[in-house]
Amino acid sequence: MTTNAPVKTVDKSGERVRRMFGEIAPRYDLLNHLLSGGVDVYWRWRTVRAAPPSGEFPVLDVCTGTGDLALAYARAAAQAPVFGADFTHEMLIRANAKQRATGRSPAIRFVEADAQHLPFADHQFEIVSVAFGLRNIAETHAGLRELVRVCRPGGRVVVLEFSSPRNRLFGAVYRWYFRHVLPRIGQLLARNRQSAYSYLPQSVSEFPDGDELAAIMEDSGLTSVRWQPLTFGIATLYIGHKTDVPATASG
Repeated sequence: MTTNAPVKTVDKSGERVRRMFGEIAPRYDLLNHLLSGGVDVYWRWRTVRAAPPSGEFPVLDVCTGTGDLALAYARAAAQAPVFGADFTHEMLIRANAKQRATGRSPAIRFVEADAQHLPFADHQFEIVSVAFGLRNIAETHAGLRELVRVCRPGGRVVVLEFSSPRNRLFGAVYRWYFRHVLPRIGQLLARNRQSAYSYLPQSVSEFPDGDELAAIMEDSGLTSVRWQPLTFGIATLYIGHKTDVPATASG
C-alpha cells in the first residue's frame, strides 16, 4: 500500500526543533510527567513489554531526549549494549546525568546525531525505537528508512507516538485540554521562545496515525506492521518487522 505523508504547515525544520527542545530541556521530564499525569511511564513500560529485547544484540533508541525509553530498554536488555541518539545537546546532558544516577552497567551510550543521518552501520540493532519523536523529524519517510537501515534482519522498529482518540466524547474533551490548557501550563513552567507547547498539539494534529502511519512504515521497508492504541487512544504503539535480507547466491 502506498501513501503520502500529509502536507506540513507546522515548522519542523531541524534548527527550530533543536532550539525548541534545547530551551525546554531543564523542565522536560517534569512537564512530561505532570502533563500526562504520569501515564508516560506506563506507555514506555508497555513498549518494552510489547517488543522485548533478547539480550543478545544491541538496541537503539532514536530521538531519545533525556533517555527514558533507552533506560527502560537497558533494564530489560541484560548485558546487550543500548544506544540512545538525539540531536539536541541539552537533552543528552540530562540523559547522561540520569544514566549515571541509575548506576547502569554497562553504560548506555548516548550519541549526538540526527535521526535522518545515523552514524551506525547497516543491519546492526535488534530493536530500533522512537518515542514521541517521529513526528518531529522533518521528513517522516527519510527518518523511517534510516531506522530500517540500521535494524537487523528479523529485528523490529518500534514507534510510540501521540494520536487522536477515536471516542467522540472523550476525544472532544481531550482535544480541548490538549489545545487550550496544556500549552498554557507548558509555556508557564518551561518558558521558551519557540512556543514548544503550542507546537505539540499542532504537530500531533498534522501527523498521521493508525492505519495511515502503519502504511507509511510499510512503505519505508517494514512488514507486518501492527498498532495498538494506549490510554483511550491518546498514544499509539506501532511495531514493524524488518524481513531477512536474502542470501547472495554463491558460485
